Amino acid sequence: MKKVEMICIVCPMSCRLVIDVDDAGAVQSVAGNSCNRGDIYARKELTNPTRMLTSTVKISGAIYDRLPVITSSDIPKGMMFEVMKALANIEVVAPVKANDIIIENVCNLGINIIASRSMEQVH
Repeated sequence: MKKVEMICIVCPMSCRLVIDVDDAGAVQSVAGNSCNRGDIYARKELTNPTRMLTSTVKISGAIYDRLPVITSSDIPKGMMFEVMKALANIEVVAPVKANDIIIENVCNLGINIIASRSMEQVH
């Protein structure tokens, strides 16, 4: 059995976690967390780390030339660069409303890229 230490990033408490992992890589216990979210985070981080992705895409016909976007759910950490590559080729046209789907099922992950703000068309 080995011990893994990490800092929980789920909330501002930044709990120092100590995780016992068996020889097969399975999490046996999590200590140091102030809430259950730390336990969930540690187990997920060691088996399948994921992150929300925020970025921008090109937009034409709006007051700004970039539209902020976000994933509709967290994505596997190892897919971040592939999703960013997909975003690099996207250009939308104003008007766009917050929560509009910009890319459906990005990189076949079953997750959408959505607009995180509205942008009206400039006349």
